[in-house]
Amino acid sequence: MSRKFFFLLFFAFCHLSLKANFVFNANAAEAYKAIFDLRLNDARRYIAEEKRSNPQNGISVLLDNYVDYFHLLTSENKTDYIKFKERRAQRIDALEDNDEQSPYYLFAQAEVYLQWGLIKAKFGDYTASTMDLKKAQNLLKKNNEKFGTFLPNQKSMGLIEVVFGAIPSNVKGIADFLGVRGNISTGIKRLETFKSNIKGTKYSFYNDEAIFLLCFMDIDILHRRDSYTKLNSFLDDMGDKSLLKAYLQGYVAFKTGKNDKAISYLENIPKSNLYTPMPTIQYLLGNAKLSRMDKDAPVFLTNYLKEYNGTNYIKDTYLKLAYYYLLKGDMLGYTNYLKLVRTKGYATDEKDKQALKEANEAKPDVDLLKARLYFDGGYYNKALEQIKDKSQDELKSLRDQIELYYRMARIYDRLDIFGQAVLNYQKAINLGKKETFYFAANSALFLGILYEQKNDDAKAKYYYNLTLGMKGHEYQNSIDTQAKEGLARIK
Repeated sequence: MSRKFFFLLFFAFCHLSLKANFVFNANAAEAYKAIFDLRLNDARRYIAEEKRSNPQNGISVLLDNYVDYFHLLTSENKTDYIKFKERRAQRIDALEDNDEQSPYYLFAQAEVYLQWGLIKAKFGDYTASTMDLKKAQNLLKKNNEKFGTFLPNQKSMGLIEVVFGAIPSNVKGIADFLGVRGNISTGIKRLETFKSNIKGTKYSFYNDEAIFLLCFMDIDILHRRDSYTKLNSFLDDMGDKSLLKAYLQGYVAFKTGKNDKAISYLENIPKSNLYTPMPTIQYLLGNAKLSRMDKDAPVFLTNYLKEYNGTNYIKDTYLKLAYYYLLKGDMLGYTNYLKLVRTKGYATDEKDKQALKEANEAKPDVDLLKARLYFDGGYYNKALEQIKDKSQDELKSLRDQIELYYRMARIYDRLDIFGQAVLNYQKAINLGKKETFYFAANSALFLGILYEQKNDDAKAKYYYNLTLGMKGHEYQNSIDTQAKEGLARIK
């Protein structure tokens, strides 16, 4: 063998050994686990080690993006968002230099577009968000054609299906222009199937991500209050040292009316410098405590305002503090916090818009306010006790009059007293259908749900359409999304 041939063979071997690839090895698996425990600094260390030992591994690029994604999700820091979003293009370029024959080649690019699409939506960049999500969808479709048995495709395709199915009306024009379509039920079924299919496979490490997505979809998009047992059983599969698990346990419990359990989970959340700061825990715990009328509720609401560097729920938090002092009979505290609702924070999120609106309206009836807070915590009998003997004539403002019927209906609905629920929902609709308050539209929505549950599709369809016919009210986007999903289910 000639020396020249030997060197050619040697350099060819070196070139092959340095060829970019996608390897989900032990370092990558540990980094991924740390990300979903919300130990982001640990994840960064594992990724750095992988880059040193295997600099051509494209999975490191994807994991870097996961870290930024969860940092921005948990901090909601707009300064970091502006600084980090330039990294998307750099990561796509790096991934395009990898092994085109790997099922991770198109998938990893799609994941970067998908994660940035979701983050951009969170920060209000809806056009850029929709375009990134569309790019992700196109890449996933191509990858699914090439690698039909590559299970991770199903996770992300299901997520995009849900996101596009839940697009709010204020983004609908952009979505229609790009030809974006989705179906919430189809997407969730796809994710549930994915979660089931990865058990015992080399993709089982995706289980925590599937649980994370299913919890938020069930609670925030479907708004199911009867899914606690199912979601909690999912969460049992996550590691006990995961901050994300503990937060989700508290979140799911609070949103499904299991308030005492929510407080217990959130008070016992892992506390260590190993975990990324998560101010939302303080916000959630403060709200849960307020729903139970705990005296220390302001401590946690105030902590949220101190720790949080984002733009969401600031006005809502000040309003909750105002209501705490109103319930105490401290009118000075109440009026001082109302001033802060009007002057602090941003009116971009629906909750903050609602908080600002309430701060500029007449003082709410105290009994109605207590009923509302007890209801939010799942204390339905206590909520009923506050207003069961109250009449419309006792209430001065139209808002309170409509809310009385709406609140009675919601309580009877949760107590499974069908006749009284229907009667009071209808009263709320009759009184409030021409107003901007959300009570009438939500009443129509819940009547649609009640009749759907009773397999009376004709009445369900009537009330879902009635919901969509009411315009210009509070929470328009989320209420309309649920009504559309209801109509899709009964077709």
